[in-house]
Amino acid sequence: MEEKKDKTVNAAQVAAAPPVGYIDSVYCGSGVDGKGLRCVVFFAGCNLRCPFCHNPETLFKQGTMTDIDALVSRLERYKGYFRRGGVTLSGGEPFLQKRFALALVSALHSKGIRCCFETNGYITDAELIGAAEYLIVDVKNQETDDLSPYEKFFAECVRQGKDVRVTNVLVPGKNDSAEKLSALASLVKKYFHGEPSERIKFLPFRKLCEEKYAELSIPFRYAGCREGEQEDVEKAINFLKNWRFRSFS
Repeated sequence: MEEKKDKTVNAAQVAAAPPVGYIDSVYCGSGVDGKGLRCVVFFAGCNLRCPFCHNPETLFKQGTMTDIDALVSRLERYKGYFRRGGVTLSGGEPFLQKRFALALVSALHSKGIRCCFETNGYITDAELIGAAEYLIVDVKNQETDDLSPYEKFFAECVRQGKDVRVTNVLVPGKNDSAEKLSALASLVKKYFHGEPSERIKFLPFRKLCEEKYAELSIPFRYAGCREGEQEDVEKAINFLKNWRFRSFS
C-alpha cells in the first residue's frame, strides 16, 4: 500500500511541476510568420516527415530544454520590437508539447504579448486551438491527394470562431497542377467564407535547407525539384481567383 501511495504522490508532483519544453531556436525579426513583426519560437519535434521540410533540424534533434520563466524573460526583451506583432509558436510541431505550449501562451498573455500557432493541422486539440489568437495551418499536399486530415482541425477552428490562415509550399511539378490547386481551394471553401485566393498564402519552394540535410546526413529528396518562383505563385493565385468559375461551369 505504501509503495502505491508513493507512486501516486510522485505522479501528482510531476503533474503540478512547472512544464519544461524542448525548443530548437528562437528567431526575432520575422515578417512572414503572422501579423506584423514576430518572434518565432521553433519547437523541437514533429509528427510528420515532409521531404521538403525547411527545418529538418527540428525533426531529428531533441532541442534545448527550457522552462517557461527563462523563455518568457528572453522574449520580453524584444517586446518593444514586436509590439504590433507578437510571438509565433512554430516548429517542428508545437501541438506535440501541449502542456508547455499552453503555459507559454498563458505567461505571454499575462505580459500583454499576443500569440499565434503555426501548425501542420494534423493534431486537433480544442484547448490549444482555443488558446491561440489565430492559427496558421500549412497544408501538405505535395505527396498526397488526401486532404481529409485537415477536416477535423478546420471544423474545430470554425466551431470556436477562430481566424485561420492557410499556407501552402508550392513545389513546381508536385502540387501546382489544376487538380491539386482545385482540391486545396475546395477544402478551404468548405470551411471558410470568402475567396480561397484571399485566405491561402503560397510559399515558393526553396532549397536553402540543403546544407542542413547534408549536416544531418539525411537525403534531401526534393533536391531535384525546381525552386518556386514568383511567377509560379502568381499563376497559382490567378488560378484560384478564377477557380469558382471553373468549378461551376
